[in-house]
Amino acid sequence: MLIKNLSVFTPDFTFKPGCVAVQGSRFAAPSAASDDEVIDAQGLKAIPGLVDIHFHGGGGHDFMEGTPKALSCIAKYEAAVGVTTICPATMTMSRKDILQACANGRAFTPAEDEASLAGIYMEGPFVSPAKVGAQNPAYVQAPSRELFAAAQHAAGGLIRIMTVAPEEPGALALIKALKGKVLTSIAHTDADYDTAAAAIAAGAAHLTHLYNAMPPLAHRAPGPIGAGADAPQCEAEIICDGIHVHPCAVRAAFRLFGPERMILISDSMMAAGLPNGEYSLGGQAVTVKDCRALLADGTIAGSATNLFDCMKIAHQKMGLPLEIVVRCASYNPARSIGQLARFGSIEPGKEANLLLIDDELNLKGIMLRGRFLKKAF
Repeated sequence: MLIKNLSVFTPDFTFKPGCVAVQGSRFAAPSAASDDEVIDAQGLKAIPGLVDIHFHGGGGHDFMEGTPKALSCIAKYEAAVGVTTICPATMTMSRKDILQACANGRAFTPAEDEASLAGIYMEGPFVSPAKVGAQNPAYVQAPSRELFAAAQHAAGGLIRIMTVAPEEPGALALIKALKGKVLTSIAHTDADYDTAAAAIAAGAAHLTHLYNAMPPLAHRAPGPIGAGADAPQCEAEIICDGIHVHPCAVRAAFRLFGPERMILISDSMMAAGLPNGEYSLGGQAVTVKDCRALLADGTIAGSATNLFDCMKIAHQKMGLPLEIVVRCASYNPARSIGQLARFGSIEPGKEANLLLIDDELNLKGIMLRGRFLKKAF
């Protein structure tokens, strides 16, 4: 297949006139394209399928349900909105629930209309009781190498990111022990600058949902945000749903870290794609109204916005350049979880996950592993 007359998002993070060749389920060099099918996509932009490395659910289901049906429904919903690669997140729940969700992820094989699962994001239970956010405080526990090992075994090695509050007893030892084995992220933390910097020196290289569930950046107490910004090896993820973080703070984060270190995530829960109503997240009741998901005490409980819409909001309402938001929703997250050889850019040999968008970022085409799920042009 050859798709021509496109503006293609290239591996150097710019749009250039060109075409995209697909052979089987993978991108190919244009010279290798078959003449069997030539598609004219005049006036459209081609971007890589999006990669969401931190989200909890969508389409009415939660990853922590731990069932094949739930994960299948989630993966189908994500693919339908342009998120072709997923790394769903656990929650702070019981050991049994965490291991079941991990084992369920390991067993998952996507159907033709379901996103590829590239990993699992272990969020909790090694969090600070002072910054639990929407995590369940009843299941918070001290950092445990044994529990991580059990979860990773259940997941078949699929856990790509593990979160930890570095101020908790045993956290720094755990970070050091797991360096090179999993990406450790500073999360749900009350750490000061020095503690966060020590965690980064020990091997942590990621900040979970920047600004949320952590101390703010203050001029005398820069906290984990300042420590992360100071460390060139540390990246940060951010939720651009227009609810979690003010547009000014989003723009400030991109100036602090630079586009090469920022990752767009959705942190979506099961209500994504569904109307206002009563839902749940990690076993806790959540009320959703106008895309705002809240626990009974008013705590924000994830988002009800998928990653494609977060990317669109970041560009159209927050003023970030299109080239930057596309990079931060595809290439950067794939690189973060060590999957850039398979996903994240339009290059020969990679899975042919492709989105076709118009100038207003309307989604006109979705290609998943070389097949069009949607073609409205």
